[in-house]
Amino acid sequence: MIKKNNLKNLIVPIFALFLALLVSALIMLLSGYNPITAYAVIFKGALGSKTGICNSLVQATPLIFTGLAFMVAKKATLINLGVEGQLYVGALVGALVGTVDFHVPFIIHILLVMISGMIAGGLAGLFIGWLKVRFGSNEVITTMMTNFIIINFTSYLVTYPLKAEGPTAQSERMLPTALLPKLFAKTQLTWGIIIVVVIAILIKIFIDKTKMGYEIKAVGHNKRAAQTAGIKVGHVILFSMFLSGAIAGLGGAVQVMSVNRRFIAGFSADYGFGGISVAALANDSALGIIISGFIFGLLRNGAKYLNMTSRIPTEFVSVVQALVVLFVAAPLMIEKILNIFKKKKEIK
Repeated sequence: MIKKNNLKNLIVPIFALFLALLVSALIMLLSGYNPITAYAVIFKGALGSKTGICNSLVQATPLIFTGLAFMVAKKATLINLGVEGQLYVGALVGALVGTVDFHVPFIIHILLVMISGMIAGGLAGLFIGWLKVRFGSNEVITTMMTNFIIINFTSYLVTYPLKAEGPTAQSERMLPTALLPKLFAKTQLTWGIIIVVVIAILIKIFIDKTKMGYEIKAVGHNKRAAQTAGIKVGHVILFSMFLSGAIAGLGGAVQVMSVNRRFIAGFSADYGFGGISVAALANDSALGIIISGFIFGLLRNGAKYLNMTSRIPTEFVSVVQALVVLFVAAPLMIEKILNIFKKKKEIK
């Protein structure tokens, strides 16, 4: 039974991705574009060279971070739509710490940037958890609203009091000791991709093997039953939101340490909301998020080549992303479609 359920959990997201690509292709046809050309350009651009693969991994890194952040909160049945804001605050605080010369080895400086980003994002998530525990507020609404507050406030800071010289709204450049080393020369791919894979593995171990991980899952399955069993539901909610925000904040810090090298207003390409699609495609599996993050990173990177080599709008990649969430959120529909194919096969 366990193996059957695991197989089912694997087939549904894969088929959902296939349906999303198929429906997007039909939309392209109806819009007068050739989907075969579009997908060929995307996959060739994203995987056709060493640079393309590296850029796909660069795009995947923040998506894996935000996917993990969303997944952790969801394990406790918390919908953390504030991942985007937590990513921003982690990036800003990390960038500011990266501009300070502590006269320490670069490893220590890198750790300080990462830890400060985690704490900043964690506190932003903890605030949402506190509002829910203390006042019973709906985290969907509070996270959405705090997103606007955090993103606009960070933009204000680098537009006025923390602005570096020049026309762009951005902070001062981070010191070389605060930047992650590159994995390959002449690319933006750094140790950030290694860090996020390690984080995913640690999250998997934490959820499956620790007492707190068990309590998070118990609260997620049934809050009332968990409370009856002696689990402090309020504490679990607070910790889950802190951990979720900390992962997003770390993602923001890694982004400025790898790509931007400073905080730039509006730097995120909707990485927070993209993480929802990543977690959905992975069926909320920590290790699956690594794979789904790479898939969406591939699509996002490949979409850039559409602008350079064709007239096909890059918005079709966003359509694929949205359709994945739609189809994964409707597993019964996927199962019925699969059953139709199964019955046809049996008839033959």
